[in-house]
Amino acid sequence: MLNEVLRDGEFNAIMKNHTKDLIRYLLEKDLEFGVLAKSEYLEFNPKLPKEITKSFGEFVMFIIANYTLESAYIEGDNFIFEAGFGSENIESVVTVPIESIFQITIDNNPIFVNLSATIKKEIKDSSVKNSMEALLSNPENLKLLKKKKK
Repeated sequence: MLNEVLRDGEFNAIMKNHTKDLIRYLLEKDLEFGVLAKSEYLEFNPKLPKEITKSFGEFVMFIIANYTLESAYIEGDNFIFEAGFGSENIESVVTVPIESIFQITIDNNPIFVNLSATIKKEIKDSSVKNSMEALLSNPENLKLLKKKKK
């Protein structure tokens, strides 16, 4: 039953809106916080060197404080901020899709958890793959594909 809820579009929309509202609140109050996000959906501009990105696990924790906090904002469905990486403090603009945010913390204490972010890989696969899966989920369509192969 949990998987059904986590995959439900209405539930995901609620979680996305709640995530946005919470981040907006923290930004408006100028409060430092942490964001734990799925690394596969993060974008960096400029791109980070491989030696930095290969150290990322499935999730990456960002501490939104100081200059990073000053630069942070929400644009559309993305949380965007500037951060420094590695011993050389390489600057990059980080774009975090709101739906990929798994957890928000204050003083290392979770104040928000979005379990649906743990299944985003399945939800965010290419539309072609999702369309094919939807097509193949109907046994009648499978029959048509088998006829075509003959």
